[in-house]
Parts: sequence; structure tokens; C-alpha cells
Amino acid sequence: MSENPESEKLCTLALVNTPGIGSVTIRQLISYCGSSEKVFSSDYKKLIKIPGVGDKVARSILRKEGLAEAEKEWQNCLKSGAKLHFFSDTTYPNRLKSLYDAPVVLYSKGNFDYNSYRTVGIVGTRQVTEYGKSVTENIIKDLTPYNPLVISGLAYGVDITAHRACLKNDLSTIGVMASGLNVIYPAVHQKTASEMLEKGGLVTENALATKPDFMRFPARNRIIAGLSDVTIVVESAKKGGSLITVDFAQNYHREVFAVPGNISNPQSEGCNQLVRDNKACIFISVQDMADSIGWNLQNKPTSLDVTGKDDKNDSTFIFDGFTQDEGQVLSLLKRQGNMQVDELSWQSGLHLNKLATLLLNLEFQGMVRSLPGKKYGLI
Repeated sequence: MSENPESEKLCTLALVNTPGIGSVTIRQLISYCGSSEKVFSSDYKKLIKIPGVGDKVARSILRKEGLAEAEKEWQNCLKSGAKLHFFSDTTYPNRLKSLYDAPVVLYSKGNFDYNSYRTVGIVGTRQVTEYGKSVTENIIKDLTPYNPLVISGLAYGVDITAHRACLKNDLSTIGVMASGLNVIYPAVHQKTASEMLEKGGLVTENALATKPDFMRFPARNRIIAGLSDVTIVVESAKKGGSLITVDFAQNYHREVFAVPGNISNPQSEGCNQLVRDNKACIFISVQDMADSIGWNLQNKPTSLDVTGKDDKNDSTFIFDGFTQDEGQVLSLLKRQGNMQVDELSWQSGLHLNKLATLLLNLEFQGMVRSLPGKKYGLI
């Protein structure tokens, strides 16, 4: 195999289609071997030494069974209009790039910007009450001035209520699926899913014809959490699936809000518990949430700009007496205003641990300040 962009992507897709290999292991393989193509050209002795790769996985790779399936899948995507976003692509969502378990490849259809400046995940129970529906619709309506990308899971209940409210209020919304793009689940949401393609779309990490199974739903939830700056739980039972999304959001250092409900209603038990256990901020209103996480309507670019540091018109700010890394961070904050830590890490290229130390030093020097919502800004 000659090493070229398309061949490399086909090999990456083949790794995704190889049984027993997850996204973390795939990144390990690529890191140790140098590329997806080199993974398939490696021998057993090299593969078996890679962390996370045992005998079974090594032999699966050597059989190269995923390559034929990858070529077939590639052609099916071209025919169906599905887009493939590989981890190394510029089209891959920036918010996922810093996550250790992010999908290696995403499939999508529709018309939306992964890197919208603001993103909100709205999740909740499938057995939504009239109260939950009303709250969800009002949240979407009140979010409209902030123009976020709204993310949910296309499921019954809160999810589909949020998607439909977005369509009604002309907000972009995407449904993250536990199936492939060719398998709308539940099928009764086909019409809404089609309407979402006009302003929004569908996203999944699964091959086109994949049917949903139990384990794909928690995996789907991590994508919702990872794409969302803030996740709002509208209604949830004590052990509802939305709480899995909350766990992922907290692991990713994202904000979580929960809508309080009637203490006698089992569909509000999960939300009330999140607030009680300090796992989520209490949701009172969109305005209250926006104030808490530092959103304002005076500074609202349309998308998260990761190329600004190369902008010749406004790229260089002189900060004498600071290290190169400190100057880079200060320049980003001066150019873009308040930024979340994850965004700052991605755009500066600094690891989160190193960035945290650097920001603390800049705080001591009176240059930056910590803001709600894990954001930082210049003083």
C-alpha cells in the first residue's frame, strides 16, 4: 500500500471495523506505529508490545479483514452523501480533540458547524412529562438570542422535544445517534431527522448500517457530553441514561445544569439528586445559566476560531517579560476574550496540566482571572 491521504483514511476506517479495537487502542496503535497504514504493515512482534494490544487484537489486525469492509463503507458514504470526519482532519470537531476516548472517526449528514462558538446539550428522560416538555421548549426559545448549536440524542421524550423546538425557533440542532446514519432510531422520528438536515444534522461514530444495541447508547452519550460546552438535564429518573451523560460531562470538565422538579415525581428524582449532591448547578433560567458560565450577547462570534493565531491582521500582541507560552496564552485571551480551558488548551497547543500551572502563575501576576464555567480572561 502506498502511503497517501485516502489510503491512510481507509486504513483508519479498517481499524475502526476491526473487532475488539476501540478508539483509545486505535490511537495507541497509530502513535506507536506512526500511521494507520504502518499498523497494517507491522508484524506480530511489534504489535504485541503495544499497550492495550493482546494476542487476539494483534491477530485480527494481521488478518486485515477490516480493509475490504472499509473500502465498501467508503464507497457507500460517497453514494449516500455521508461525510467522514477523521480525528486528524480539520473538519473534526475541536471540542473532541482533547478527549482521550474521542471517536477516531465521525459520520455526519446535514448543514451545521461542529465548532459553533456556543454549544448546549439537552438531555432527559424518554418518559417526559408535560412539565418537562414545557421547560424544554422554553429553554430552546430563550436560548435563541445566544445562537448555540443544540445537541441531543434523537430519542423519545426530552431529546425529540428539544430537536423539534429548535426547528420551530430556527436554531441549529444535531442528533447524536447510537445507530448508523442509515438506521433512524426510533423510526417514528424519521420526519424530524430529515427536517434537521436543513439546519443541523445527524452525527454518529457507527458504520452506516449499524443497528442500535445496549452498549452503543452510553458511547453515544459521551459524544453528546464532549460536543457540549454545557449540558442541561431536564428530567431524569434516579437511574436514567441522562446521568451517564452527566458523568461524561464532569469527566470532560464541562458544565452541567439540572432542572429541579416535583419531589413526588420519579421523573425528576435524578435531577433533584444531581443538585442535592452538587453534581449539577440548579437550572433556574437561561439568563441565570448564561451569567453563571460567562456568556454575553456583546461578544458572540459565529464559530470557534482555531486559525486566529495565524491571522495577519490581528495576531501579534507584545507581552514583554513573559515566556513564549505565557505570551501565546495572553495573546489568545486578548484576541478572543474569555475562553474555556479546553478551548485555550486546543488553540495554544498546551497540555491541560501545563496550561493549568501557567494560568495559575498568570493569576498570581495579576494578568488573568478565573471565571465561572472554567473560563479565563484578561484582567
